[in-house]
Amino acid sequence: MASQQDLQELIRLMTAGMRVPMKDALGRVKALQTKNLRSIEQIAESPLADVTSAINDAKAARSLHNACKARLKNPSGSATAKRTGSALENPSKRPRQSHDTGFIHGPEPVAPREFEASFALPVETDENVIANTTLLTNRAPLVLAFAVELLRFTMPAQPPSSRLSLAQAVVSANSRSKAVSIGIEKGPSADEQGWGHGQPRVKVMGREVTVLKRGGYEWKGDEEGDEHKTEEGTVKAESVPSSATETGVSQDVSETPTGESPRSWSASQPVTLKQSTFIVRATKITSPSQRQSAIQSLFAAIPSLQGASHNAWAYRVRVPTNLFNATTIREESFDDGESGCGDFLLKNMRETNAVDTLVVMTRWYGGIMLGPDRWRIMRDCLKDALAERLRVTGEQATLGDEAVWGLDLEAMKNKSGTAGSASSRSYEAGVVGMPIHRPEAAKSYLLRSFATRVDNPGGAAGDADAAQGSPTKSTPKKKTAKALEVEKEENVARLLGALRLLYESWVGHLSAAELDRRAWGWYVAVRPDVESGPSGWGAKGHLQLASILALRRKE
Repeated sequence: MASQQDLQELIRLMTAGMRVPMKDALGRVKALQTKNLRSIEQIAESPLADVTSAINDAKAARSLHNACKARLKNPSGSATAKRTGSALENPSKRPRQSHDTGFIHGPEPVAPREFEASFALPVETDENVIANTTLLTNRAPLVLAFAVELLRFTMPAQPPSSRLSLAQAVVSANSRSKAVSIGIEKGPSADEQGWGHGQPRVKVMGREVTVLKRGGYEWKGDEEGDEHKTEEGTVKAESVPSSATETGVSQDVSETPTGESPRSWSASQPVTLKQSTFIVRATKITSPSQRQSAIQSLFAAIPSLQGASHNAWAYRVRVPTNLFNATTIREESFDDGESGCGDFLLKNMRETNAVDTLVVMTRWYGGIMLGPDRWRIMRDCLKDALAERLRVTGEQATLGDEAVWGLDLEAMKNKSGTAGSASSRSYEAGVVGMPIHRPEAAKSYLLRSFATRVDNPGGAAGDADAAQGSPTKSTPKKKTAKALEVEKEENVARLLGALRLLYESWVGHLSAAELDRRAWGWYVAVRPDVESGPSGWGAKGHLQLASILALRRKE
């Protein structure tokens, strides 16, 4: 059976070697698979008639058949066969290779933690500093900031590089539709023309973007697994009992009060971040009345759990309705002081169709607030605990935490007909021939787009001046380049801090889908005022960060 690598090589041959548009290449690959032709070798060794019957295009079938044969004869020569002469003569002008560990091409891989650390963004959460800040900017980078920070809460499992890529995809799609609406550009977009056909899609700020899965890419943030914590002595016994390291599946922890056989629990691997440790356990129950006895038996078997900071729980059970033998799902949850945890557990159990299941989320609080990272850790622990306990009806569901890239469909469309595009595409894509929105470019764009700050030393009066579009007088002293760079980072930190405070005030009260839906309305409410039509394209205006803080949920 052909591997995923074989399919990637086949797609690469079609797009980079034969310059077949990606949507056509994907269609041909799917058609070839129906004839059990899944690799370059299989196509080369099969009769031309079989290839023609799969593709239904004699000319295209012959070209592909010959290309596959040529690849088998000269595997190493294909990489440079389609490069332009200048690229071969001057290596310094070759496309820059990516440092992403998820890429096929590039130098020696970088560890995910080190790679993701390079995309860390500054954040300032001092409300007084934020409230007295006004920035001069245009609208596009503000959309980027809104989307990047939003994804911390709606897709916490996505690594920072993916959040930047997805956010830039939103900016690109929004800018394209805006340009068409005001007459700057014409014609259908690459998405409308089907360039993203066959790829998964996600919704960010109400806009669907096409994504590329980063197969096998794993990122765990700053948290650590605890299977070796006790041996290394890095976790204090009084803060995290040894029971936290008792992981595994099918733990028979106790007998039920009625003397029945021991109850079997599944346990996730403990995860520690900033001295807080999380672990989730799951077991089967068939009636709501079994919930209390199940938890009591767990605490009796592992007494140290009662000393944890929180023991939140949730269950979903199928119960009869006395109506034609029909059943319904009954569910209940309890936070135990971990705000929003019960509802979060239930939401993820619904997404995986987990029924007849009770889960207990235990946390030893380390004294440091984790923000949205706690949701990602809870989700990961819950997924581990449910691995052997899921009762899935219909199609298998997943928690949707696989890392993705935002695809750059416009670049894919534009480069499909340009000379020398094959080699350039191969270095810009997570899979050869599929350009993505680079996280490095998105971060750079974000940091340079908020360079100008209009301070409001006059308090309310200064706010009124800013609202009327009158910047305060700049200081006569010219700032050094270093001072300007520091100010840029401070500006971005204040903006992202304002957005984080906004989202944090709502995340415990709204679902991820509802938070995503409202984010666009919040952006519209605070975006800079510019002229409508082409004259306002790219124009700058004042952004008062106090207006973002005013959108927070009122307690």
